[in-house]
Amino acid sequence: MKTITRRTALSALGLAAPLARAREEASAFALIGDRYHNSDYIRTALSKTLGSGLGLKIDFSDDVASLNSEHLKGRRLLIMLRDGMLWPGGYSQRMPGSPEIVSEPPVPPMSPDPVYWITEAQGKAVREFATGGGGILFYHNVTYISPHNDDFRDVLGAVTEQHPPLRPFKVKVVNKNHPITQGVNDFVVTDEQHFVTYQKDPKYLLLQSVNENGLTHRNLGNTSAAGWAYDYGKGRVCYLAPGHVITALWNPEYEKLQRNAVRWLLRET
Repeated sequence: MKTITRRTALSALGLAAPLARAREEASAFALIGDRYHNSDYIRTALSKTLGSGLGLKIDFSDDVASLNSEHLKGRRLLIMLRDGMLWPGGYSQRMPGSPEIVSEPPVPPMSPDPVYWITEAQGKAVREFATGGGGILFYHNVTYISPHNDDFRDVLGAVTEQHPPLRPFKVKVVNKNHPITQGVNDFVVTDEQHFVTYQKDPKYLLLQSVNENGLTHRNLGNTSAAGWAYDYGKGRVCYLAPGHVITALWNPEYEKLQRNAVRWLLRET
């Protein structure tokens, strides 16, 4: 007796090819992880929210060299959650409360200065990906890349003003009419509240972060732009600020927001 597989049944109905194309077209590349943001929690969080939650195939990498035009070719979505620094000389400073480092023989002196990794070609690749029709979902600390590349900064639309320590704050929806914010309520996370200089039209703003305890950051007050979305050339761009810890990424309202963002970026809404 001939076994009828799901693929065979779909083929008979003329559905296998369209489904295969849909999976291929929705493929995403995610550049994640840095010294301060372990790749594992990001991969775990996004695999659940966007992978299992949307059926999105995501290729994850923490190799910054993989951000190039060749690797982006054929993708529909670029996801980024990492900062702009590499530390080839090592990390010499001790964390508070950690023991004194003893090594025999001694470790050679380290040079704990960051190297800013993004190149002119990589910034251009990001810009061309968006202008050519790709969707880009930026998270959290990508604003630290902006000071070092004009093309990247123009696509993202903002530059970092750094952040205070991990603490609770509210994320408020300031535009309830956008497809990304449909069905999403204000929510509270314990996370790094990233402050930014937003450089695009205010009409594109979707979210605002507010420390309701009145805690401020430098001379910037207690409020910052925390999410926006706009068309960029033939493509689309969205930035979402929370993302330092998995509990923030898995906040139920934030999960809805992330999934809505991907649907919008892929022009499914």
